[in-house]
Amino acid sequence: MIDPRDIVGLVNLHVSKVLTVAEAALPESQFKAFRKLVLDEFGRNGLETEVYDLINKHRGSRVG
Repeated sequence: MIDPRDIVGLVNLHVSKVLTVAEAALPESQFKAFRKLVLDEFGRNGLETEVYDLINKHRGSRVG
């Protein structure tokens, strides 16, 4: 069985790398806006919740 925490953990590793590169490349004000966007999209308000919902939906539809 897939644990959603494992998927979220992998996504967070990649998000962290993307944010590190963005911090080095963007002015501070632009980085803050970009960071907020990325965390909203991939965090609890975005992908993280969708992953949990999808896995829970799949678990609920399993027969047997």
